[in-house]
Amino acid sequence: METVLGIDYPTWWFLVIGGLFSGYAILDGFDFGAGAWHLFFRKELSRRIALNAVGPVWDGNEVWLVIGGGALFAGFPIMYATLFSSMYIPFMLFLIFIIFRAIAIEFRGKEKMLWWRKLWDICYSISSIMLAFLLGVVLGNVLQGIAIGENFQYQGAGFFEFLNPYAIMTGITTLALFMAHGAIYLLLKTEGRLFAKLTFLLKKGMIFFMVSFAITTLYTLLYIPHLSDDFKSNPVLFAVPVLTFMAIANVPRLANKKNYKLAFFFSSLTISLLLVLVAVELYPNLLFSTVDPKYSLDVYEAASSERSLGIMLLFVAIGGPLVLGYTFFVYRTFRGKVKLDDHSY
Repeated sequence: METVLGIDYPTWWFLVIGGLFSGYAILDGFDFGAGAWHLFFRKELSRRIALNAVGPVWDGNEVWLVIGGGALFAGFPIMYATLFSSMYIPFMLFLIFIIFRAIAIEFRGKEKMLWWRKLWDICYSISSIMLAFLLGVVLGNVLQGIAIGENFQYQGAGFFEFLNPYAIMTGITTLALFMAHGAIYLLLKTEGRLFAKLTFLLKKGMIFFMVSFAITTLYTLLYIPHLSDDFKSNPVLFAVPVLTFMAIANVPRLANKKNYKLAFFFSSLTISLLLVLVAVELYPNLLFSTVDPKYSLDVYEAASSERSLGIMLLFVAIGGPLVLGYTFFVYRTFRGKVKLDDHSY
């Protein structure tokens, strides 16, 4: 098996996809979090400012989702097919809500009637909440395991089997994390009374996240034992959860000091480390089978041919810096506090 820097191609592709989804979670995560807070802002001016805080970047952030989905299909086509057929309902709901969210952002400012703007405000906020929740639901199912049988066929029985207790807890935790992340982003983009209100909301958001995270972690340790197997066999990996807890603890500490730039950095780092934790818990598996462990799908069974992976890694080496450069340019261009004008949402 061919390797680069001592790492085989399927593992490299596992890391690439993990990096892409981490970038998406960080960038669209604050979008969803900002949208989840939207109905907490009572005044029209506050809602416009909050909407324009994400206005220049929300669609660019979704590029990471498109690239991540494409990379998953190209690198692990069997896993892509199995996951999407198993999680068809949540993925279809995700697609519907992401369309409604985009429509709400663009349509809200087209008319000045109060009922019109309230309608799209509700659509925008509910869509943002459901998108964050559904991402967590899918993640929870991947971690817990899916009813995969012979030939990687889904054998689930219930229409809403994906809404199991662990998936719901993971969905709520994801929503809470994104709400805290989004509040910090809005604090970087706002001032005055809205800024003051967001400092209060951030405290509530951090409490929401820490409580939901603690409950989900306890449930994981008690009822999903296979996720801790790698940590038991390799104690060095305990560095990952330790770093994660340190990153989480730094967010409220820095927020209390009004250092929101560093708080946003550690909030982003928390999201990255939590996904690193997921990767450690999963690898080398991609999907656990709840039917029989022998039907679980790992990176080597799911991967495309080595030649295909090698060629695609070359494209990643070229395209990766371009995407990062574009992202940096956009955020550099639209840095600073939001100022409304005639072209604002």
